[in-house]
Amino acid sequence: MLQTDVLVVGAGLAGLRVATLLAERGHSVVVIDRRRDLTTSIRTTGIFVRRTLDDYDLPEHLLGPAIRRVVLYPPSLREPVELVSERDEYRVGEMGPLYAANAHAAVKAGAELCLGTRYLGGSNGRYEVTGPDGPMTVHARFVVGADGARSRVARDLGLDRNTHLLVGAEDVFTVSEAVDSPAFHCVLDPRLAPGYIGWVINDGIHAHVGTAGYSRRFTGGVRSTLDEFATRAPGLTEADRSPAEVQRRGGPIPVGGLLRRISSPDGLLVGDAAGAVSPLTAGGLDPCLRLSDYAAAALDEALQTGRREALQDYDGGALRRKFTGRLMMRHALAQVKHPLLASAGFGVLRTPLGRAAARKVLFGDRSFPDPPNPIHLGKGSEPGTGYTSTETMSRRS
Repeated sequence: MLQTDVLVVGAGLAGLRVATLLAERGHSVVVIDRRRDLTTSIRTTGIFVRRTLDDYDLPEHLLGPAIRRVVLYPPSLREPVELVSERDEYRVGEMGPLYAANAHAAVKAGAELCLGTRYLGGSNGRYEVTGPDGPMTVHARFVVGADGARSRVARDLGLDRNTHLLVGAEDVFTVSEAVDSPAFHCVLDPRLAPGYIGWVINDGIHAHVGTAGYSRRFTGGVRSTLDEFATRAPGLTEADRSPAEVQRRGGPIPVGGLLRRISSPDGLLVGDAAGAVSPLTAGGLDPCLRLSDYAAAALDEALQTGRREALQDYDGGALRRKFTGRLMMRHALAQVKHPLLASAGFGVLRTPLGRAAARKVLFGDRSFPDPPNPIHLGKGSEPGTGYTSTETMSRRS
């Protein structure tokens, strides 16, 4: 039996951030993750947008070169639309080392990390887990579901669960030679990526080749589709079309927008479990960090005051309303089911208005909205740990 203030289920960026912030405030925190090694079973490309890079002190040595150029391709791959920003817009993180660094920061702050440990279920402050030493009961004042798009914690807390999901697959490898201009290549083809895009990110160090879409629309499955795409994907040299070593990633991507009910008197959800992913772009790293700040602030108040009702202010419905436009664009993208329709869309995309709209989506400052009534945690942890205070973040925003 183990007793703690907060049990965090899932040691991704969202769960580790909540754990670190709460431990820094003096609360006891236990983090569990079924993985024995956090550098394995990675399910994200690791794209950090400019707003995240501005607001969070991410380890510089774990980020790839800056990307300013995005190239959009129709199904034919001919006559693409190229957009170039005057600012550094994206950097791709080395996610394995980043998870390890954030886990180290959480432990340094005082959290207890239990790897190789699965969450079995529970309620009313009593949760069953099983790990290397066998089954164990954890008594926690609150539980945090940071356990992914198909969250079991959400089920046990009686909260909303993701129902609008894409499935994605990606190959990651070291490129054979540097590139003059790192780029993010996006292919809009409903045969390749039904309801989403295929992508190649080549920053001159690593290449990420992937696709995602609605699982029922893939012919032959997402993995076989990715293998076929890799043979003709843009932005790669011929030598890189058959890399010697490839890291394969994949998993579900929630795109239904932030869920409405993400808290109860016994706990709350963060990250993919809360649907904190952009409905249109499927980007989730910036939302997961910002929502985790909000979650940690709400939990800190509940722990310090003894008022469980403090978690009522952690409300997904209020934030969800700010995603209305992107939810509408997600619905429109889902309706593109034929290559001819996707190709026709490029006629609009090549106009000044179309290019301006694309630039707003790809290079805009809006990612995840700030909470309507943010609770500031005060001073963040030491520089270089990957964390900054909510107070500092709000000033920069």
